[in-house]
Amino acid sequence: MLLAPSLQDWLPEGHLARFIAQVVDELELSRIVSQYGRKDGRGKAAYHPVMMVRLLLYGYAVGVRSSRRIEKATFEDVAFRYLAADQHPDHDSIAEFRRVHLEELSGLFLQALLLCQKAGLIKLGQVAIDGTKVGANASRRQSKSYERLSEKEQALATEVQRLLAEAAAADQQEDELFGTGRRGDELPQELATAARQLAKIRAAKQELEREAKEKAQQSAAEKAAQNGKPQDAAQKKRWYRARSETPAPETKGNLTDPESRLMLEGATKAFVQGYNAQVASAGVPQIIVAQTVVQELNDRKQLIPMMEQVRQNVGESPVLTTADAGYWNEASIGTLQAQHVDVLVPPDRGKDQVTGKLAANAPQGPMAQQMRKRLEDPEERKRYRKRSGMVEPVFGWIKDILGYRRFLLRGLKKVRGEWALICTAINLSKLFRYGSPDRRWLDAAWAPPRG
Repeated sequence: MLLAPSLQDWLPEGHLARFIAQVVDELELSRIVSQYGRKDGRGKAAYHPVMMVRLLLYGYAVGVRSSRRIEKATFEDVAFRYLAADQHPDHDSIAEFRRVHLEELSGLFLQALLLCQKAGLIKLGQVAIDGTKVGANASRRQSKSYERLSEKEQALATEVQRLLAEAAAADQQEDELFGTGRRGDELPQELATAARQLAKIRAAKQELEREAKEKAQQSAAEKAAQNGKPQDAAQKKRWYRARSETPAPETKGNLTDPESRLMLEGATKAFVQGYNAQVASAGVPQIIVAQTVVQELNDRKQLIPMMEQVRQNVGESPVLTTADAGYWNEASIGTLQAQHVDVLVPPDRGKDQVTGKLAANAPQGPMAQQMRKRLEDPEERKRYRKRSGMVEPVFGWIKDILGYRRFLLRGLKKVRGEWALICTAINLSKLFRYGSPDRRWLDAAWAPPRG
């Protein structure tokens, strides 16, 4: 035999796959297990959900998330064969399991976070928040302007009506047209194609219209809160653009994933069709204590929601929260300071190295001036510099080591579930590396996560 008779002899004791198997046994999976098996007793029995969760978590932890690659690994990779108990679920079963139970799988993030807490890996002295652009499962070439989408919608609607009329006329001659053995009610190929294209275009237009309506409502709320007087020229420009609930003709919408956005990647300065993924990281092991995915092109509105998620997930607020200049928002900083919450967020990228002056569009509000003065203090700058070492390695691991630069799933809800799975796998990897060797924290009675 090429492999030992016992599965337990296939891997060394300290292997990550063994750890994942042990951890999954401690997770609360009742909502998934309750759907296990067929109600009528017919057909092939489903693969056990515990085994499927093990495969997915381990796959995401080692950079293998494609259902086809996981299926292949159950034949070729000893660790995957160990976790699958030498079974080989096909890629359709793996993909369907992830699709059906994505909400429950994303909920494992809080359970993994609780285990990190039990292991003593979370110490909320300082938390760092950051975002990164992750590509959508969509091509930039499928992005069209609102004006172009409207033109194509009208043309395709006309084409669909023409094809429907032709199909109705053809029904009168169905025996000659479709031949023996055909029902005569099959949808013509050209009509099916045109109808699918029309549905995609209308979905993209609806998403652009929804976003324009939200911006108009938000602009009206901001204007009312400030008695209709903009604070600066940039805000005046935003109000002017957002006063209409109709998207601007040049606004882009994507046909493949209408909920994705064309975003500028800060590190590469390149545009990507994708989403804005957020994390809050704590401690030297860089445990992810909060995560989400948003459609906003920048991070200006994410500081308070991420800080609130940290408090809900961990049960306490950090002593200090840091974020880069992309999170600067005068109103948000003012709100947090009124609540006596300590944050360090530079209002801009700093002075120009040549001229020694701030950029012309640098924030000039009272909060910005106060924060600049605070960051001139050497001790405060030292505290702020810890930010990069706390959160940027998380994105380096996700993107450069594991290669997760693009989501597999489409749509904001599914993308959020996939990002939660990625972050759960990252935390479990950190728990494996930095948790106490005796694993006593894992043997403790499981308690439901907060919230």
